[in-house]
Amino acid sequence: MKNNKVALVTGGTGGIGSAICERLYKDGFTLVANYRDFDKAMKWREEAKKWREDQLKMGIDVKIIEGDISDFKSAQRMITEIEAEIGTIQVLINNAGITRDTPLYKMSPDQWYDVINTNLNSVFICSRLVIEGMIAKGWGRIVSISSVNGQKGQFGQTNYATAKAGMVGFTKSLALETAKKGITVNTVSPGYIGTSMVMAIREDIRNKIIEQVPMGRLGKPSEIADAIGYLVSESASYITGSDISVNGGLYMSR
Repeated sequence: MKNNKVALVTGGTGGIGSAICERLYKDGFTLVANYRDFDKAMKWREEAKKWREDQLKMGIDVKIIEGDISDFKSAQRMITEIEAEIGTIQVLINNAGITRDTPLYKMSPDQWYDVINTNLNSVFICSRLVIEGMIAKGWGRIVSISSVNGQKGQFGQTNYATAKAGMVGFTKSLALETAKKGITVNTVSPGYIGTSMVMAIREDIRNKIIEQVPMGRLGKPSEIADAIGYLVSESASYITGSDISVNGGLYMSR
């Protein structure tokens, strides 16, 4: 049953993004998935169109829109277009993310800034661009996808771990600002999830990763999507400023 609320999922055409879109669509939201045309090449647009066609075959109608969410003007154009054609965005899922792993002593400025801009600055940009509409409506949900590595750190990921940890501080502060406005702001921190990218890792290396997880398996993208589905529902209206760990016991924070 449609609930007349528009949800934007950044990086929505990836493994976890696809699962989020499927869950929220089934929950009745009008879905828009953002993708970034990294090099303005035809292949990125064609891949996004193919993704949408595949979703439609499964009965999931998700609109797609291109935009560089690490750039304020590009994101502003994208969100203005969504709100003009579809409606006010009342659910924002900050899911887009990249890695540029390397030890700090080898890390280039570009490797640092690319990750910070895509993974963290985009959270500010997109949240800033939708928050006024949510306040005007008196209802909103912002969920950002952090990471277990933002909690515990990870060798070769000073850039990624910094961005993911930064999301949590941003979330807690924005949650305080919006607590009386009908808006909740939370993060979900996945552990190792069985996306196509992870499954493409050499089997022996993947098995070593799994050995670290107390539950002895990778998480499913749908398990991340289910956590998000709950956080954006009315049932979670008293949860804000929280970080939900979905990591199979890999890391247990206080």
